[in-house]
Amino acid sequence: MLVTDLEIPGLKLIVPPRFEDERGFFSETYSEKALKEAGIPAPFVQDNFSLSARKGTIRGLHFQKAPYAQAKLVRVNRGRVLDVAVDIRSSSPTYGKHVAIELSRENWAQLYIPAGFAHGFCTLEDDTEVAYKTSAPYAPEAEGGILWSDPTLAIAWPVAPSDVTVSDKDARLPSFANMAIAF
Repeated sequence: MLVTDLEIPGLKLIVPPRFEDERGFFSETYSEKALKEAGIPAPFVQDNFSLSARKGTIRGLHFQKAPYAQAKLVRVNRGRVLDVAVDIRSSSPTYGKHVAIELSRENWAQLYIPAGFAHGFCTLEDDTEVAYKTSAPYAPEAEGGILWSDPTLAIAWPVAPSDVTVSDKDARLPSFANMAIAF
């Protein structure tokens, strides 16, 4: 596995090898040993999967508070997304900054997001499938989020706001300034 540190400490881009032939390809997408050697300590306890039918679907920006704070390992099985991680660790020098990276079936990249980040993505193709591991189970009482379109975050989403598909729940998330500090 090729593991690269990103601009914000803790975020890592992971590209598992693919072995291709006339049948298709094979890839080991997760190896606890390889990730530990790369400095990723999180034990993952849950797998999640989403299908977004329409290009321009935004899911997020989500996080969970302690004791259910989640690290995530995100990948795309089909389609493409712009995946975004926002640093919400209040003592971090990169607090409020974000990294946005394209994940796709073609580039086979994965994004490791430690606890202390809000996470979201925008689909760049119809019928996009996203799979991700989490280090803690889903706990509704620990949910938190930030409005995807918050101007202070200055996320360059690749879709016009009028063309976005977003859930009612995500459309009502608070701004970054009004988010309860969780980390």
